[in-house]
Amino acid sequence: MWTVSKLASRAGLTRTALLYYESIGLMRAPARSQGNYRFYDERDLRRLLEIRAYRDAGLKLDDIRAVLDRPAGEAAGVLRRRLMELDDEIRTRREHQASILKLLRHTSLRREQMITKQKWTSIMKACGLSDDQMHRWHAEFERSAPEEHQEFLEFLHIPEAEIKTIREKSRTSF
Repeated sequence: MWTVSKLASRAGLTRTALLYYESIGLMRAPARSQGNYRFYDERDLRRLLEIRAYRDAGLKLDDIRAVLDRPAGEAAGVLRRRLMELDDEIRTRREHQASILKLLRHTSLRREQMITKQKWTSIMKACGLSDDQMHRWHAEFERSAPEEHQEFLEFLHIPEAEIKTIREKSRTSF
């Protein structure tokens, strides 16, 4: 004989799950002690382990009830239907993956295609920064976050030789 907590633990479930299964009729109402404590037996453990196995297989509670309430051997039909549902879900997920990959390959959606050195420079000038102020900006960026400065310059599609020149100039000026 087991208490709620001990039976749930033996089945690898929470006490709350066991009580829920009981409340919806998946588990029978157990025997009670004189102190009104629930006590479960071996038959309850077997049923709870069956419920757990079907839940682990992804069956819905209504399907589990149908399987458990039918004569032995009729679970195969419910399991086949669940398998077909999983196939459909997997197919849908694969289609989602293909769509995402297609979007990622689409050049107009890639971030690295959205801004260039010329566009960035024109934005900075439109904000009122002079060439001297832009050099100071690079120098500070290089001083405080050199790796991120490199990544930013690559993001702007600046050729490697020019990046090297900008970073060297940033380290030596100001």
